[in-house]
Amino acid sequence: CIALTNLSTALILGATSILLMFISRVKISHLSLLILFILFSGGIALLTGQRGYTALSRVEDFINKKNIPYQLEQAYIAVSTGGLFGKGPGNSNQKNFLPQSSSDFIYAIIVEEYGFLMGISILILYLILLYRGMKIFIDSERPFGGLLSAGLSFALVIQAITNMCVVVGLLPVTGVTLPLISMGGTSQLFTGITLGIILSVSRQNNFEKSYA
Repeated sequence: CIALTNLSTALILGATSILLMFISRVKISHLSLLILFILFSGGIALLTGQRGYTALSRVEDFINKKNIPYQLEQAYIAVSTGGLFGKGPGNSNQKNFLPQSSSDFIYAIIVEEYGFLMGISILILYLILLYRGMKIFIDSERPFGGLLSAGLSFALVIQAITNMCVVVGLLPVTGVTLPLISMGGTSQLFTGITLGIILSVSRQNNFEKSYA
């Protein structure tokens, strides 16, 4: 149902679910059947959904590289002019031209103002978050808590990497925000809840170890 109106979110949730089942040692044959079903249902969603035509046009533009969307063109300019250390905080030129510069394409403005090194640093921080979430999963003696931590970590990091890949032209344009950085009320709220759940599982692991 999500894919009918928001394909990118549906793909992130699907990828997270498949990764969770993989680390839960679900048989590859079962996962293969699930992936085929997802591809089939996703095709139907593209053909019948409200955003199907938009998604197909974005994929087509991404493959052909002929009609680069305006917002993506401005993002390219922001990233390419940032250099190694950036123009400095608040000195971005493209934020005046780039649509959604404070949400979907905020990563481009960060690279423009703070440089390539800051862009790489943000990516590393998200990977550290994924590492910590997986460590909590490994240390957890309760399957539910461990899988919950791993799943939420996967969802956050996949969303972040998707957003960054869109900005640098490695994926078609989507409406995915950058967790913890993009402007937004409800998104920040639910990201905070997500991190709180992960920390709760970690605290429970430490509590059980101390009384073991």
